Amino acid sequence: MSTLRDLRFENSFGRLHPAFYEVVDPTPLPEPYLVAFNPDAAALLDLDPSEAANPELCRYLSGNQRIPGAEPLAQAYAGHQFGVWVPQLGDGRAFLLGEVRNAGESWDLHLKGAGRTRFSRFGDGRSVLRSAVREYLASEALHGLGVPTTRALSIVGSKLPVYREQAETAAVLLRLSPSHVRFGTFQYFAARGEAERVRELADYVLERHFAEGSLRCARDDGSGSLGCARDDSARYRWFYGEVCRRTARLIAQWTAAGFAHGVLNTDNMSVLGITLDYGPYGFLDDYDAGFICNHTDTGGRYAFDQQPAVGMWNCARFGEALMVLGGDPAAWQGELEGYWPEFAAEYRRLMLSKLGLNSRSTDSTDFTDDEELVSELLRVLQVERTDYTRFFRGLGEYCVNGQRSTVNGNCASELSAWLTRYAARLRAEGSVDAERAERMRRVNPKYVLRNWIAQEAIGEAQAGRFELIEALRRLFSDPWEEHPEMERFAESPSAESREIAVSCSS
Repeated sequence: MSTLRDLRFENSFGRLHPAFYEVVDPTPLPEPYLVAFNPDAAALLDLDPSEAANPELCRYLSGNQRIPGAEPLAQAYAGHQFGVWVPQLGDGRAFLLGEVRNAGESWDLHLKGAGRTRFSRFGDGRSVLRSAVREYLASEALHGLGVPTTRALSIVGSKLPVYREQAETAAVLLRLSPSHVRFGTFQYFAARGEAERVRELADYVLERHFAEGSLRCARDDGSGSLGCARDDSARYRWFYGEVCRRTARLIAQWTAAGFAHGVLNTDNMSVLGITLDYGPYGFLDDYDAGFICNHTDTGGRYAFDQQPAVGMWNCARFGEALMVLGGDPAAWQGELEGYWPEFAAEYRRLMLSKLGLNSRSTDSTDFTDDEELVSELLRVLQVERTDYTRFFRGLGEYCVNGQRSTVNGNCASELSAWLTRYAARLRAEGSVDAERAERMRRVNPKYVLRNWIAQEAIGEAQAGRFELIEALRRLFSDPWEEHPEMERFAESPSAESREIAVSCSS
């Protein structure tokens, strides 16, 4: 275990062409204090959790003092925001401190809310405590669900006033990710006609994050499917196809978990297929396919049921940037067309798992109607305004022999009809109730980060009480188990808390 001062930085992004970034230090945060420190994220850096008691910690984690070896910079990128092209965005309030290697892994340390850069435009370069708490908890909640995501190491607060919809106080979040390269990083240079920078970035990402596939491509003798020996651009197309597939799987995981990101701009899309840039996210309460978690999104572009198509659209824009590297446009299009089959396969796998079903047909049984079984269930859940998370958790207790359970004890006729069909499907595969219940318990969480829960943690933090943040972090690290002392956080929202609104400032 090491101290913060002992971290060994590599700073490889800062060795790229200077056009990729601005070298700039964070702006000091007045009178910083520690709000949260995540020992699980610290372990990724081999960082001693006792560092939380280090009196120097807040100076380092707020950006007031450089961690030895760090070389802060702000990354340049562009992007489509709500479908509108913006040629220059960049880190307007975030700083890449560098990369730390541990146990063969590499982690970017990224300070969010630490001051102005040349990409800030008219922004103040700050985050508010509210948004820092939301991202800290959400990244750890999705990680607990097994969804690829950035991680959160710490929150440092200050009494510095920051103005959004109203006056709030400042906070700095330190998050970890294998990379913060986005679709928009490639778009930035492609739009400027700088193909050499696009190539430099693609080579960098391939070497650091896709080495196995890149090596396999480089060794191809011309007879394999990748065809790299015949066409140098093929390894870039392979990379593109892999990003499309990873993005498809990620959004399938969000969809199965009932999670809406809220702002799927191309600058918020990771080339690694991980959840990046939390803002006005939301988990479903009552199932609503058209759920809009961001009240800024008046047109519903990023509604829950639009996310898969938006992911495809964003991948297409990413492909347009990469195509400056050459090759047959039809071959690039072929990589993009792999998106929907990947999404469909992953979503089917996840949903059948949530239902406790065996997805494989046998010689005597055909399960080809399973997709229709899932879609009919979702229709019924929407009609009957059924809580998505609580329904699937309770479904594990359903007994084929018709005994009462949390889902069949008092349900409407349409759901009763679906349950009859579900029972027949279970009997067809010889499902054993007890075994199925145990499988379903491991894939259907009891606890998700509903907006009312996040808002309660924010209120406590704004009052100077931070214990609930840590309690929730521990809870969401294992959302499958029973936590009797936290039982109330499995409840649906009250009528009042359903009105909580989140926006792009969140």
